[in-house]
Amino acid sequence: MEKGSSKLQRPPNDAISRVRFAPESNNLLVSSWDCTLSLYDANNSCLRNRFSSGFPILDCCFESETVALSVGSDCFVHRYDFHMGNESTLGNHDDLAICVEYSKETCQAISGGLDNKLRFWDTRMGYGCVGHLQIADAQVECMSLIGLHLTVAAGVSVHMYDLRSLNDPIQIRESCSIYHKKCIRTFPNGQGYILGSVEGQVELEFFAMSETSQANRYAFRCHPKSINGRHHLVAVNGIDLHPSYNTFITGDNEGYAIAWDGKSRRRLYELEG
Repeated sequence: MEKGSSKLQRPPNDAISRVRFAPESNNLLVSSWDCTLSLYDANNSCLRNRFSSGFPILDCCFESETVALSVGSDCFVHRYDFHMGNESTLGNHDDLAICVEYSKETCQAISGGLDNKLRFWDTRMGYGCVGHLQIADAQVECMSLIGLHLTVAAGVSVHMYDLRSLNDPIQIRESCSIYHKKCIRTFPNGQGYILGSVEGQVELEFFAMSETSQANRYAFRCHPKSINGRHHLVAVNGIDLHPSYNTFITGDNEGYAIAWDGKSRRRLYELEG
């Protein structure tokens, strides 16, 4: 392990699908293909609580410091109260539910699925969908929420929505990659997003259509590997951004995390898991 790093006790037994820090603490939420959702105290590297859903969990997020949401291969959206130790179900998609976010501004959980739909759930009401959006001819692959702005990757397009008016997207952008998108993260300042795909490509895009903003957009293949002297690409499975600096980290499915300076377009360092 690198200096300053620590290893979590009792990690999941299969691939991790998502890792999220709590809104106000160093509690760490981890979803996994071993059907578990785990809450860790990252300061002490210890497991605080764990739920098993019986199905692989594909994404998770915090609703509050002690309440979390998950979606998975059972097509359902689940809600977990770690303080009370109980679980409830908000509802389901018609196909795999693969991504979930929570909006504190609207008090809604937002889930996306392979049924080409975004579904909205008022967590104060319990079970029942309070609305949905149909994404025409494209499966929802990943999404990111900053404030009231939701960014959704579906097929070869990226849709940007304002949660206050969901009739039509604010913008629709075409991705330069035809391959499946694994992850998308909106910039902390809400001015753009970073998109990662299965063939190792990362795209940095800006919402503003000014000449200056569009001149700063670019794409690159960030995880090339060499096997037996032949070049091949590794999927970008995760992206996260620093809240203050122009830096971000990409993670691949071979256990590497690479930090990048988005402004200077250069690699900073690489960590091996």
